[in-house]
Amino acid sequence: MKSDSLNTILNDSRPLADRMRPQNLDEFIGQSNLVDKGRLLYQIIANDQINSMIFWGPPGVGKTTLAKIIAAKTKCFFLEFSAVSSGIKEIKEVMKEAETRRKFDQKTILFVDEIHRFNKAQQDAFLPYVENGSIILIGATTENPSFEVNGALLSRCKVFVLNALKEDDIYKIIQRALDDDRGLGTFKIDISEDQKRAIAHFAGGDARFALNTLEMVVYNSASDENGIHVSEDIIKQVLQRRSLIYDKKGEEHYNIISALHKSMRNSDVNAAIYWLARMLEAGEDPLFIARRIVRFASEDIGMADSRALEICIAVYDACRFLGMPECNVHLTHAVTYCALAPKSNALEVAYNKARLDALDTIDEPVPYQIRNAPTKLMKDLGYGKDYEYSHDYKYHMTSMQCFPDKLKGRQYYHPSDQGTEIKVKNRLQQIESIKKSLKDKE
Repeated sequence: MKSDSLNTILNDSRPLADRMRPQNLDEFIGQSNLVDKGRLLYQIIANDQINSMIFWGPPGVGKTTLAKIIAAKTKCFFLEFSAVSSGIKEIKEVMKEAETRRKFDQKTILFVDEIHRFNKAQQDAFLPYVENGSIILIGATTENPSFEVNGALLSRCKVFVLNALKEDDIYKIIQRALDDDRGLGTFKIDISEDQKRAIAHFAGGDARFALNTLEMVVYNSASDENGIHVSEDIIKQVLQRRSLIYDKKGEEHYNIISALHKSMRNSDVNAAIYWLARMLEAGEDPLFIARRIVRFASEDIGMADSRALEICIAVYDACRFLGMPECNVHLTHAVTYCALAPKSNALEVAYNKARLDALDTIDEPVPYQIRNAPTKLMKDLGYGKDYEYSHDYKYHMTSMQCFPDKLKGRQYYHPSDQGTEIKVKNRLQQIESIKKSLKDKE
C-alpha cells in the first residue's frame, strides 16, 4: 500500500523538473562559463541589461530556465511565445501590443522557445520590431542558429552556447531534488549513491530527463510506513534504454555523418564503426549512409584502391535488398574496408581545379579536331579535321591536342604515393613521356 507521502507526490500535477526549476542564478547548476559571477551572461542578467539573444544547446541544459530567471529579474514586460503553436497572425498581434508599450517607455522581452521551428516569413515578421526596439528577442533552440535563424535576425542577437551538463552537475540536480521541499525533500526515500549515479549517467547531460527519470523511479518503487524504497530491479527497468540524441534533419545528423567520414579518412577503424552504430541504432536510413560511403570511396580513396568503390556499390545494393537490421554488417564491411584502405584525395582535387577552369572558360570553343561531325556541312566547316584515331597509332595514343588553346598544358590530376595509385603515377609518367617523344618527332 502506498504511503500518504507518495500519494501527495502523485497528486501534484506539475512534473518534478518543473517544480525544481531554478528561480535565480544562485540555484542554477551548470554552464559555469556563462553564469558564474563575473561572466558576461551573469552580468547581463544581474544588471538587467538584456539585449536580444539566442540560447543554443541540447535539451535539458537550462535554456528555458535562464529565460525564466530573466523574466523574474527584469523590469521589462516579459512574454512567452511558442514557435510550435503560433503563426504570422499571432506574431503581428504581439508586436502591436509591444509597440504600444514602447510608446509608454516600457520594453517588451519576447521569449520564443524552439525558434528554429519558425519559417523565414515568421522570423522576418520579428525583424522590424527588433530593429526599432519594440521588443528584445530571446530565442531558444536545439539547432544551429547559423542554419535555422535568418541572417538579418541572427546578426542582431548575441548567441550563447549551452553545453550538455556534466555528470557531476546532473548528480547535484538529482540530490537537490531529493533534499528540497519543492521536490521530494519532505519524503523519506531510500535510494543509494550508486543508483543516483546511474540515473545521472543515464541522463546524458539532460537535467530534465534526469528528473523525469528520478520521478518515474520514485513513482514505481515500493513504499511502506518507513518510506519509499528504490530497488535495483526498478532502476534496471527504468534505465533499460534511452533514445539516442539524433535528429535526422537537424545539426546532429550532419555532425555524426561527419564524424563517420572523418574517422574513415583518418583510418580509425574502431571510431568509424562506432559512429556507424550511433546512426543505425538511432534509426538512420541505411541507404543514406551507404550513399555517403560510396562518395567517400572516390573522394578519399579513389585510385589508391579502386576496389573500394566496387565494394561500396555492392554494399549499397545489399542495403536495398536486405534493409535493417540485416544490412548493418554489410555497412560495417564497407566502413571497415574504407577505413583500412590507402587514402588519396587526388580525384577530388583534380575535379575542383578543373571546375574552376571550366567556369572561367565556359565559352572557350572545343578544338575542331575533336568535334563531332555527323553531317556534311559540319565536315565542310572543319569539324573533325586532323582527328587522330588513337588505335591506329603505336602505343594507342598520339600527341593530338585535346584542350582548348587557352588551357593547353594544364594538369589537374596528381597521383599520390598511396596504394595502387603508385602504379597509376608510373603509368601517367609513361604516358607523358610517350606523348613528349611523339611531339618531338613532329
